[in-house]
Amino acid sequence: MPETLLFVPTYNECDNAPRMARELAALPLDADILFVDDNSPDSTGKLLEELKKEIPRLIVHHRSGKLGIGTAHSEAIAWAYSQGYKTLVTLDCDFTHSPTDIPAIISAAKSADIAVGSRWVKRDSLPGWNIFRRTMTFLGHGLTKFVLGIPQDASGAFRVYRLDRVPPEILGLVESKGYAFFFESMFIFNRNHLSISEIPIKLPARTYGNSKMSTKAAINSARYVFQLAIENIRRPEQFLLPAKNLPLDSSITDPQNWDSYWNASGATGNPVYEIIAGIYRRWFIKRNLEKAIRREFKPGSSLLHAGCGSGQVDTKIQGEMKITALDISKGALSLYSRNNKNAKALVHGSIFNLPFGDEEFDGIYNLGVMEHFTDEEIQRILREFHRVLKPGGKIVLFWPHARATSVLVLGLCHTFLRCALKSDRQLHPPEISLMQSQIHASKIFSASGFQPAGYRFGPSDLWVQAILTGVKPHFPLATLHLK
Repeated sequence: MPETLLFVPTYNECDNAPRMARELAALPLDADILFVDDNSPDSTGKLLEELKKEIPRLIVHHRSGKLGIGTAHSEAIAWAYSQGYKTLVTLDCDFTHSPTDIPAIISAAKSADIAVGSRWVKRDSLPGWNIFRRTMTFLGHGLTKFVLGIPQDASGAFRVYRLDRVPPEILGLVESKGYAFFFESMFIFNRNHLSISEIPIKLPARTYGNSKMSTKAAINSARYVFQLAIENIRRPEQFLLPAKNLPLDSSITDPQNWDSYWNASGATGNPVYEIIAGIYRRWFIKRNLEKAIRREFKPGSSLLHAGCGSGQVDTKIQGEMKITALDISKGALSLYSRNNKNAKALVHGSIFNLPFGDEEFDGIYNLGVMEHFTDEEIQRILREFHRVLKPGGKIVLFWPHARATSVLVLGLCHTFLRCALKSDRQLHPPEISLMQSQIHASKIFSASGFQPAGYRFGPSDLWVQAILTGVKPHFPLATLHLK
């Protein structure tokens, strides 16, 4: 069995399919050829079946109807995996993509996970195109490049997939059934840091004239670009593969039911709230966290993110610190593993009973955790932090303030839901212990054996969270007071 499969989807391609099959068979390649036909009314599928006598390596799959170009590619990729092929080449049947370019794109894939044919590597790649068609194509490329951050030619079907390198699960993240399959899959490949190479190709104007992409499909694709961008703000981890074999402990219970908060459908089930929270995390919290961690800890410090949640804010500092992420929620750990592939360790456990030895960490931090517990519970948590910290180690706590702008806005939202819509729905878990003041922070730290070392509350995050820093002294505080 050859290691390479050449795949071509067809719908009403009776004029092109036989010629394409013969030209593919004539290439100096040890490859099988797969056509997937969507029950073409012009008998394309029947013509291909007749060619199987002439081309022994020709394989034809017939589908019940026009099910979408995206599903044709998804099914072909899944079939290629199941049959054990190592390399899959995909191209259109209308000779938009020349079979003579296949050896070059396969060669480009030798040092990459995926190779694509690109109209943007060299000039004059669209010979004979009129201004309108050229402008529309440039606009489409601009959307995928600047809205989704895809540097490659994202909308073309001329590709090579190194199936021996690309995890099969990654294609399961692609949801589009139509033309959006191409840029959605390329977006996901980039988000998962697959290596992608490009070769220059030319698209003659005559081939574009036969395009089956309608104006409606083009508009829907443009709309889908913005939908992907919004979803990437709301829940970026949905486009990432989770870590395999998460270290889950069946004996650990989740009394506050945090799994329902971190489940796959989103934290609250309210997309507007999640989009706003995603923007806030990306533009304010993440930046503040990075500044605080770099200010308080040396590069390479061993840190515990206690109550790590989805870990969207940890992505940059993962490369600077050795971070162990702990959460009681299985769902949160799954999300964290997607966002942070380089975490030192993922631990399923409770912040009331940290599964670590004494004096293991240089520092501990969390964001939006402490306000969900009573005063007594907070002291239990801080005593555990004190135990696992090295002498001189620090804790950095991002703690929502009682006079925070977010508290005011969310309070108004809940009032509207309750009074106008007669709904008791909560947009977030209850916050029963909001930070009151610097004096309040000092009392909490002192009661648990920490020295207050910093308190910030201001415009850097629009007056939302106070940043508290405490230090575990080298000697007990009582001894220090005696001196």
